[in-house]
Formats: sequence, structure tokens, C-alpha cells
Amino acid sequence: MMNVHEAHPDSSLDAIARRVRLRLLEMHHRSGAAHLGSSLSCVDILVALYFGVLRIDPRHPDDSARDRFILSKGHAASALYAVLAERGFFPVEELGTFGIRGGRLPEQPAPRGLPGVEAATGSLGH
Repeated sequence: MMNVHEAHPDSSLDAIARRVRLRLLEMHHRSGAAHLGSSLSCVDILVALYFGVLRIDPRHPDDSARDRFILSKGHAASALYAVLAERGFFPVEELGTFGIRGGRLPEQPAPRGLPGVEAATGSLGH
């Protein structure tokens, strides 16, 4: 598992959550996507899980011994994407493609389209 301190010099959970919130504002502004509130409301939980609880390794996202996280409210997919990027599952720069048709970061999560996304969720994903 990657040491949080390797990712960024200011790696406290509060600092990570602030960076994620800023990225969410940028992502939603750029894309014009809805559901920003749904994403902002779960940032602290996602950061705590991905940087302190879940047994995951971004270098080995399909490890059979990994913990699995299923985001039940698919409208908050942007928060999951931002946390996955911050954790190292894919380059942070790719967040700029959020909501672009045909991209890997759709407004609702799509299973197996992106490392760390396990399932389509929300009422639209069932």
C-alpha cells in the first residue's frame, strides 16, 4: 500500500479533503455537470476510507485481496473519481475529462471503465 506521505507533502486528511473539494469545483464548473452537492457531501468519508481504512494498492487495483468500495449514490461519482486520482489510481490531470462523452469519467460510475470503480450504482446503475 502506498504511504500517504509519498503522494503529496501536505498529506493530512484535512489537506487531502480540501484538495479534493477544490478539484470537484473545477470538474463541475468545467463540465457543467449537476450533483455537486452530492459529491461534496461525501468527500470526508471517501478521504478517510481511501487514505486510512481500505486495504488497497493503486499499483494493483485488481488484487484479489483488496477491500472493495461500492459507492451507492452514483450521483457522487465525481467525488469518487477525485479521491481515486488523489490516491494514485490514475493521473489527476484526467479529472479534466469528467463528464466528457466517451471518456473514462462519466457522470455516473461505470464498472471496469476505471481502476478502482467496482460497479455502476445509483438508481440509474441498477
